[in-house]
Amino acid sequence: MFQETEKVTDKIQEVVQEDIWGAIKSFLELGFHYGKGDKEIHITIGLLLVVTISFFVASFLLKTIRKLFTRKMEEVDKLKFISVFKFIKYITYVIVVFASLSFSGFNITPFLAASAALLVGLGLALQELFQDIIGGIFIIIDKSLLVGDIIEVEGKVGRVIDIKLRTTRAITRDDKIIIIPNHKFITDLIFNYTQNHRSTREFVRVGVAYGSNTELVRELLLQSVAKQSGVLKSPKPFVLFEDFGDSALVFSIHFFISDSFVDPKIKSAIRFTIDNLFRENNITIPFPQRDVHLFTQAGIKSE
Repeated sequence: MFQETEKVTDKIQEVVQEDIWGAIKSFLELGFHYGKGDKEIHITIGLLLVVTISFFVASFLLKTIRKLFTRKMEEVDKLKFISVFKFIKYITYVIVVFASLSFSGFNITPFLAASAALLVGLGLALQELFQDIIGGIFIIIDKSLLVGDIIEVEGKVGRVIDIKLRTTRAITRDDKIIIIPNHKFITDLIFNYTQNHRSTREFVRVGVAYGSNTELVRELLLQSVAKQSGVLKSPKPFVLFEDFGDSALVFSIHFFISDSFVDPKIKSAIRFTIDNLFRENNITIPFPQRDVHLFTQAGIKSE
């Protein structure tokens, strides 16, 4: 009884291995076969099936990674990464194709050498483009820059209105749009007034004539910002006696504002107020002066 059972099992294994698996193997090996020996090339149904499955697996993995990578991002930021992952997906497809060609017997060494040379050339030509994209990715991930932030780039102050993967757009105080390559946020020094603090400290400098009542100057400067729209009550404004200048005593009134974008307008209004207060209290704002001394040389008479 045991021997008969063993014979049946062996028979089933033989049928599976020789008939079923053999038929599947024969089917997968159907295709085109070229050449002989080391130069033989095989393009079979099995190879095409492996390539197709590899494409689906790579696409699924990349989609899963993208979802994990962007799960905490806002919808607008998620859309920006679609193009990046599409580029990665195409690169993955190219790698799968080259691997499949290698398995089928193709000599891909010349293709790899040509591709390497092409990639080096493209890398040099598109170096700044890749830096911009990497900068954009870092900006979106670490939130170092947000729409609405007030920034200063190369002496220009603007409010950020749009952040893309390659560039960031900002509008300046004189309503001009500046387009900033994102690599500058990595390589250059950028001031972000919004993310430093909720408020920004600014100042207006003024000189008064020697002999002026310095305590009165201090009081008048504090008055100039006390009722100024846009100046915060807390932290409190303060006055610094900065220097004994060549032709003036130099003071500065320091104050805090919540919107650095309108900083020039606030400073202009404060200067108007200072001028009026100084005129009312006989405080003189001097202009640079230079004393010129003339020496005459007496003529020498010769006899």
